[in-house]
Amino acid sequence: MATNQGVNRPPLEGVAPGELRSEEMILNMGPQHPSTHGVLRLVLTLEGETVVDCTPVIGYLHRGIEKILENRTVMAGIRYMDNADYLSPMLNETAYVGAVEQLMGIEPPRRAQYIRLITNELQRIASHLVAIGTYLLDLGAFTPILWTFRDREGILSLFEALGGSRFNVNYMRVGGVLHDFPKGWLQQCEAWCNQFEKNLQELETLITGNEIFEARTQGVGYVDPQQAIAYGLTGPMLRASGVNWDLRVNRPYMAYREIKVNPQVRQEGDCYARYRVRMQEMAESLRLVRVAMDQLPGGPISTRTPIALRPPRGETYFAIESSKGELGIYFISDGSEYPWRAKIRGPSFVNLQILPELLRGHKMSDVVAILGSLDIVLGEVDR
Repeated sequence: MATNQGVNRPPLEGVAPGELRSEEMILNMGPQHPSTHGVLRLVLTLEGETVVDCTPVIGYLHRGIEKILENRTVMAGIRYMDNADYLSPMLNETAYVGAVEQLMGIEPPRRAQYIRLITNELQRIASHLVAIGTYLLDLGAFTPILWTFRDREGILSLFEALGGSRFNVNYMRVGGVLHDFPKGWLQQCEAWCNQFEKNLQELETLITGNEIFEARTQGVGYVDPQQAIAYGLTGPMLRASGVNWDLRVNRPYMAYREIKVNPQVRQEGDCYARYRVRMQEMAESLRLVRVAMDQLPGGPISTRTPIALRPPRGETYFAIESSKGELGIYFISDGSEYPWRAKIRGPSFVNLQILPELLRGHKMSDVVAILGSLDIVLGEVDR
């Protein structure tokens, strides 16, 4: 114990001036911590076990993706988008090519749009599976991550059969996609969907209702709707606070103009609500994949574009509903093969900003529970 002499501090609640009080402690959590979802460093100021303040320190994973895009041709830059949110490469690529198409006035063929919807929704499921599996691991449950990664493997195998790569897929193209579905792919996808529907119910039974999990998440990390909007939160973070905003519905793009999406919204605004939204979104994405496969049109998979692609001079902003929120590309062209600027609006970076506000007043044991509920990816935060 130490006195407060010589230090100009406000008195703790319930402690009279001049009485003994504990000193604040600075604790570095990360960047090499198993529960920080990447190389993130949190500088925590603690009063006992209570978090008084938090300063996130980012930049450990900075690879200069936006600068690299300026030094690659428009077509060559698609592959580098995989490295931003490396758990949602298909979605990243869709945002990038969508920005170029919007600037050039290109409308991809309907079949290409449906293929993009199928792959994007599969990618959303894969991302949410990692989010939920690692979140439960953070809270001390080991079994869920084995189940979630088992189902994710099926999606990555489908991507490998489609584009030749499991992870850095490099599948989207300006004006369409790289390949059509190979023979038997739709049957394999349908079989995976049927199995995943059963597995999702088992996962729900395993996690939802678990009294330890609920005690660690319910009422923890509350975000009210006004606060969520003020911080610019999007995706499950926003919808878990009762704000019904989904770009697939509010600003529909590509095949989402034809296939209706049912946004998943919860009112509680806590860590538990964010988990529930992601679980419900996986079921909704599964439905969308099946609808798109049933209604899949024929025809070409891409629009003819020149090899040396030169978008006209100008600028545009194109955004999609990624697995973590609004993923936007602000694209500026000077008329050459190379983008003059390609600015990424990463939802992980924006959503991370509310973390210090959420942690204040909570115990040290709640830090990982709150951080994991944000579902950030440091590749998208640092870029």
